[in-house]
Amino acid sequence: MFDSLSDRLGGVFDRLRGRGALTEADVRTAMREVRVALLEADVALPVARQFVDKVTEEAVGQNVLRSVTPGQQVIKIVNDALVEMLGADASELELAVTPPAVVMMVGLQGSGKTTTTAKIAKRLSSGGAGRDRKKVLMASLDVNRPAAQEQLATLGTQIEVATLPIVAGQQPVDIARRALQAAKLQGYDVLMLDTAGRLHVDQALMDEMKAVAEIATPQEILLVVDSLTGQDAVNVAQNFSDQVPLTGVVLTRMDGDARGGAALSMRAVTGKPIKFAGTGEKMDALEAFHPSRVAGRILGMGDVVSLVERAAESIQQEDAERMTARLAKGQFDMNDLRGQLAQMRRMGGLGALAGMMPGMKKAQGALAQAGGDKVLIHMDAMIGSMTVKERSKPELINAKRKIRIAKGSGTTVQEVNKLLKMHQEMSTAMKKIKKMGGLKGMMAMLGKGGMGGLGNALGGQGLGDMMEKAGGGLPKGLPGLGGGQDGMPKLPPGFENILKKK
Repeated sequence: MFDSLSDRLGGVFDRLRGRGALTEADVRTAMREVRVALLEADVALPVARQFVDKVTEEAVGQNVLRSVTPGQQVIKIVNDALVEMLGADASELELAVTPPAVVMMVGLQGSGKTTTTAKIAKRLSSGGAGRDRKKVLMASLDVNRPAAQEQLATLGTQIEVATLPIVAGQQPVDIARRALQAAKLQGYDVLMLDTAGRLHVDQALMDEMKAVAEIATPQEILLVVDSLTGQDAVNVAQNFSDQVPLTGVVLTRMDGDARGGAALSMRAVTGKPIKFAGTGEKMDALEAFHPSRVAGRILGMGDVVSLVERAAESIQQEDAERMTARLAKGQFDMNDLRGQLAQMRRMGGLGALAGMMPGMKKAQGALAQAGGDKVLIHMDAMIGSMTVKERSKPELINAKRKIRIAKGSGTTVQEVNKLLKMHQEMSTAMKKIKKMGGLKGMMAMLGKGGMGGLGNALGGQGLGDMMEKAGGGLPKGLPGLGGGQDGMPKLPPGFENILKKK
């Protein structure tokens, strides 16, 4: 979503970085370009103006102009200002009240309220990433849209969360009363109320929403906003916050090609935090919104913390333990490689991973040219075309076998060769892991054998080198990862045993 803004800002900062010393005029010229980039990205004018004025004031200070790396200093100031503009800290839902905690969803028609209600309910009821599991009840108050209540009931069945039984002809305020009573009697922790979508001008619906809010006294009133609405999203937020006391915002369709201005303006206009971002159609495509991480992605600094979190969520415990045992012996065959490729796909594919690695923005473009995530599917098909024996002993694969594998997987012999070369590089790195000594060796392997080898296989030597440099430049002591004494982050569950088995 932030690609065009990211590219524009990247260009401005590359020019600043290239200079040994900065004059005030250089900074002001750069800030003018930043302002244009923000306005092009659909950021509200007052917000863009305030942002640029603040950054210029700090960047023109003596300590920046006279510092050893003035370009880097300016980028840091812009990064800090972006984090502040998006809201300094990530904020979860406030549900620490006497049950049931009521969460009310409001927003315009078609902004994705019903789906988002189900996504949040799934997040709360599954209790991932160290959160407590909640017993959740969903209720649809949307009596205007045909089959809206049935839609929520269907989603409830899909995610295994209870929904309030539908009573035909009942009005929203009565449904809210019934839902509250049911939640109290049946001991639910959280009650999610999905209200009817409104149009700006529809005062009757606004009054109905206020009446529901008075009866249900929700702890959280979340405004669901479609990121694709751009500038108008700000007016929507203003209208709703005038009517009910909003506590947070959820942005949907963050994976779309909107320009990102809605997200940047939303916090400044409503004064309320963005709590979640919807990143896809599936029920688990909902992320907590971390301002510092989003700012890092916009400025091309990567988001390693989210990357490791995503890895921890998608790694299966048994796979990790099996892999650990094999790594301890320095073994790595085609089945292991297939497991690694499947894991990458579960984590969102190569494009998503590249976007989170520091300095990988350029590599992302090269990956897209090389075929992006299709490459992972092709590799899987090639491994699928091998016999059981070939997978466990890739050195058996001769010219004849390569032709058979290529035909069986609908690929070329060159692609099979690339896959074998990649396996060989990763296998060599795995054998070195014991000698390298544990965790540091693992991270070095990710930087060199893993990322570089993957890059070589996908787009030739150039991309391999680029990915190797980027992967090798992981920052030390990452926040929120409990870095060890050597500043390296902890690995996902199941990998810790590598440390013990030298």
